[in-house]
Amino acid sequence: MAVHKLIDSCPPLDANSSYCNLLQCSHFADTSVIAEEGDEKLGFISGYLIPGRTDTLFIWQVAVAEKARGLGLASIMLRNIIERPQCRSVRFIETTITEHNLPSWALFQSAAEKLSASLQSSPWMDSQTHFDGLHDSETCVRIGPIAQTTI
Repeated sequence: MAVHKLIDSCPPLDANSSYCNLLQCSHFADTSVIAEEGDEKLGFISGYLIPGRTDTLFIWQVAVAEKARGLGLASIMLRNIIERPQCRSVRFIETTITEHNLPSWALFQSAAEKLSASLQSSPWMDSQTHFDGLHDSETCVRIGPIAQTTI
């Protein structure tokens, strides 16, 4: 529930169900990370290896508590995931970002630079076509290829 509460406190993130967050923390534990200070949850990244494309890590959500923003925590958490043995075959990172989510754009642009990899973006899920106008359009962001020596 602490992860659910953290995500809920980080608009514009979609607040998934607490059940979804429990699945992220259990089924995707190898590709997700939580940052804690004592009992307080300061950050969470959920991700997974895309089925059939195990060279691609998809980052589902990045949440950082307000008091921990601007400290580079999201970058540290992302690095933690891609340096794990379970991600040794990862050559690409993908995510989706809405146009106005400037912190996410900054995080993934910085990650591409730190990994000496290119960042490509393309329209993916349209607000009207996929979300009946109830959600902003999502842009697919792809970073890579990542050289194993840079991880």
